[in-house]
Amino acid sequence: MSKFRTEQEGFWAGEFGNEYIRRNQGADVVASNIGLFAKALQHAQAIGSILEMGANIGMNMHALHPLFPQAELHAVEINVQAYEQLRQLLFVNAINSSILDFTPTRNFDLVLIKGVLIHLDPSILPEVYDKLFTASQRYILVAEYYNPSPVEISYRGHSNRLFKRDFAGELMARHPSLQLVDYGFAYHLDPKWVQDDLSWFLMEKR
Repeated sequence: MSKFRTEQEGFWAGEFGNEYIRRNQGADVVASNIGLFAKALQHAQAIGSILEMGANIGMNMHALHPLFPQAELHAVEINVQAYEQLRQLLFVNAINSSILDFTPTRNFDLVLIKGVLIHLDPSILPEVYDKLFTASQRYILVAEYYNPSPVEISYRGHSNRLFKRDFAGELMARHPSLQLVDYGFAYHLDPKWVQDDLSWFLMEKR
């Protein structure tokens, strides 16, 4: 019996998650992430601590570190191989855990989730929204594929592995004290900062 509550968790903790590591690394990825975060967080103030949920090997951490060199960086990752690389980063406090099993013991100025909500079982999204909200002291940044209504998309030949919806809208509806600060879109044909058609939303607790 799997130690995980959902089949999606086992999928990313296993061989497919290992293959993802090999496809998503390198200096170009870090550079594009720096461009994305510099824009998405330009209106965020006093970021002294950051938590990323679903960090993989730390491509986002590599980008955030030079942007916020004094900030404490914390990251949660389910895949053991990715975690082993993540914990080698001396500027990151890495935690090997499923998001569903992770319980924050403190609050962070910024909580980030990027390219992760789209791969979770939709039935557990409310629980994950609550974790993002509870862990955040002030800001939440969501960067995911957007669709105005929930839809499932085939993902590299697999079904029930990729879902698009209005994650930020659902998060704000569930937690009305969250206010939208800024939002934007990153295009896969951008000549400078290439991303994967992500929509990002910066929210603040008010």
